[in-house]
Amino acid sequence: MTSAVRSNLVRIAGTDNVTDAPDVLVAYAGGQGLSAQKLPSLVVYPRTSKEVHRVVKLANQQALSLVPVSSGPPRIRGDTVPKVDNAVIVDLSRMNRLLRVDQKNKVVMIEPGFTFDALLVATDQHGLRPLMPLLPRSTKSVIASALDREPVTIPRYHWDSSDPLLCTEVVFGSGDLFRTGAAAGPGSLEDQWASGQAQKNPLGPSQFDPFRIIQGSQGSMGIVTWATIKCEALPKIQKVFLTGADSPASFQDFMYGVLKRRMGDHLFILNRVNLASILQTRPEEIRKVRDTLPEWILVLSISGHGNLPTDEIEYVEGDVLDTARATGVQLGQKLGRVSSDEVLKVLGKCSPEPYWKLRLKGGCQEIFFLTTLDKAAGYVALFSKEAQRHGFARDEVGVYIQPLVQGSTTHCEFDLYYSQKDADECNRARALYAKGSQRLLEAGAFFSRPHGAFTPAVYAKSSPGIVSAFKAVKTIFDPHHVMNPGTLCFTEAER
Repeated sequence: MTSAVRSNLVRIAGTDNVTDAPDVLVAYAGGQGLSAQKLPSLVVYPRTSKEVHRVVKLANQQALSLVPVSSGPPRIRGDTVPKVDNAVIVDLSRMNRLLRVDQKNKVVMIEPGFTFDALLVATDQHGLRPLMPLLPRSTKSVIASALDREPVTIPRYHWDSSDPLLCTEVVFGSGDLFRTGAAAGPGSLEDQWASGQAQKNPLGPSQFDPFRIIQGSQGSMGIVTWATIKCEALPKIQKVFLTGADSPASFQDFMYGVLKRRMGDHLFILNRVNLASILQTRPEEIRKVRDTLPEWILVLSISGHGNLPTDEIEYVEGDVLDTARATGVQLGQKLGRVSSDEVLKVLGKCSPEPYWKLRLKGGCQEIFFLTTLDKAAGYVALFSKEAQRHGFARDEVGVYIQPLVQGSTTHCEFDLYYSQKDADECNRARALYAKGSQRLLEAGAFFSRPHGAFTPAVYAKSSPGIVSAFKAVKTIFDPHHVMNPGTLCFTEAER
């Protein structure tokens, strides 16, 4: 990277916000997963939308490669590792302000560096709760999570695959600054607030929904400088039910019944190693708790709100128990050494350190895709056989099944646990990741959020028309391919 580039970035962001220190660069070269490693050349820390805008303009003028990052470590998916040489990391973590809380409309406006631990404090003070992934890292950017469509644990409030992302301000790779949804106008944000608007409608402007171009693009279209995020009312009372089974298929009829009537809040399935990893921090304690649990556990929470929270929770509990009896499911407050109160304490919270997916063996490689709830058990059986072929024991693969969009689709996830210090385990995990993902793809799994080394295989199986359309859109919004080149189906050679 030339000294002229560094000097220009310093003029934009300031001396203290540009660095090429080796110990800093190495932190962005690779994560906790199995992704390839590559050192960036510089890191710049913009603090305002104006600075982001100027950085992107500079990238277009001098053919720089920009990789946006907003979450803190540990990073395990590899989507923020540079794919090309001499990349500049645009670390947005210092843009971490809470811009607005609208309790009436249940919306928060935040910058990209605003993390989940900060969000929980802010929303709790205003009687709100955010729609969150399952125990996210405390250092995880809320906007990054929403842009990546990470699954949320409360499907009844999940009305669209884009939730909880609402309106955004984005600097596209072309250097154009744009506001999406209701935030586009008319009028300034202050004018809109004065008239009672809350930037809650993500659609538009007009018949154009550009937020869908940004979401899921892994930083290859532009950089979001703020966004509004949907929340819900904070419940006054919550209650958790647990039930176990030998197969996730045993829960299917009950879950469809609950989802159809929108009775529950948190609703998901974990296998026993994942539940134990969530509740315990040390490997030996994880194993002790794991061995007392059934193979599969369903977690369901219900809640009471408003002036009559007890009455609400009583009638919801009655309906839930009726559905359980009708579908042959026995709900309880305890499974093995795990009580419902222990589970309730972690629901809707951030993961304490170490991050729960890294507790058992120190390394985790994720494989996730979309399917429907009735097909999830088949994919679990398929992947379990493949894991055995690669020498993975049953309790070295975590499973997480999460209904989404009120149950119309389902996130299915396999977490491969391995020791990063053991070369043989790393190789086995890498082989299972490649072969297992391929088997799932061939069986019909829909990889809507491809990450890592398997991404080219996903696009190779996609319709050529879809890939061509993606590339055409990329050329419109990032004509010089300055944004995260080499990501998704965009190759370095196309720059």
